[in-house]
Amino acid sequence: MIKTDIIIIGAGPTGLFTVFEAGLLKLKCHLIDALPQPGGQCSELYPKKPIYDIPGFPEILAGDLTKNLLEQGKQFEPGFTLGERAETIEKQEDGSFIVTTNKGTKHQAPVVAIASGLGSFEPRKPQIENLLDYEDKGVEYMIKEPEMYRNKNVVIAGGGDSALDWSIYLSDVAKSVTLVHRRNEFRGHLDSVEKVQELKNEGKINLITPAEVTNIFGNGKVEAIEITKSGEAPAIVETDHFIPLFGLSPKLGPIANWGLEIEKNAIKVNNALDYQTNIPGIFAIGDGNYYPGKLKLILCGFHEATIMCQAAYKIINPGKKFVLKYTTVSGIDGFDGTRKEAPKAVVQAIN
Repeated sequence: MIKTDIIIIGAGPTGLFTVFEAGLLKLKCHLIDALPQPGGQCSELYPKKPIYDIPGFPEILAGDLTKNLLEQGKQFEPGFTLGERAETIEKQEDGSFIVTTNKGTKHQAPVVAIASGLGSFEPRKPQIENLLDYEDKGVEYMIKEPEMYRNKNVVIAGGGDSALDWSIYLSDVAKSVTLVHRRNEFRGHLDSVEKVQELKNEGKINLITPAEVTNIFGNGKVEAIEITKSGEAPAIVETDHFIPLFGLSPKLGPIANWGLEIEKNAIKVNNALDYQTNIPGIFAIGDGNYYPGKLKLILCGFHEATIMCQAAYKIINPGKKFVLKYTTVSGIDGFDGTRKEAPKAVVQAIN
């Protein structure tokens, strides 16, 4: 039995930042994730994709954000159960919870924080008859290592941020990039749309709209695709890779059977207080929760984790008063006995 103060289900950015916020309160965390490494989607789906809305970082790669969060939290010595899925949860007579994984590993804590993001997920696939024949043979649904596309001909399909961002990124890597979207309008950020248009005008991206990829050709691997544009005869385009980026189809998995209140395929929480679910002691933070006005952004998950940890402290230490101290003044005490002092100049300036 692994015992801790807070069981965190999900080792994505929100779960990893929870370790730091809990550590400031002298609370120990143990994280469970079905993936074999921490980082969630940032590590598994797009480690080389730049993120632009993390405070203090004009641009940071998703993989580097994961590394930074791990470095930030390691002083508080979190535990990890990786490559295992949280399967069941049982409430004990003393009010604590036991979370058991699909491999039988048991974890016990008075507080559970579900930071599982979208849960388990599968890529949304286009309706192309022979698509499955070319999976891992030139058809990819996510980009893990951009260097594999260097000096290759690449066709990307989609109209959201992922399709736009990767088209922009690969325009400096691939031999050619073709972006196909079934509409003239895109769903992504305006800056990305404008950048794609700029690269099209420079001849670095071949933009085809409104159109769809309707067939794939090749002998054992992708060699060409058929693009059908509205009002025109189908055209054959030679390519080495076809990457349909139509998003993910999220599923909560076993968590959906835990008696939690579900709304809009997410866990409903009380955002007016502390992001607690309908079961006292179980919280949901990050992309996997729902409340009116919810925004599925990493920075929102960081905020929710901070508030949740304050509530967790009160559950774990009933009747004990906690005084909030700014790290710029108090410094940071790690579980290993080390201490990072706030710079004297900062303390004096605040005082």
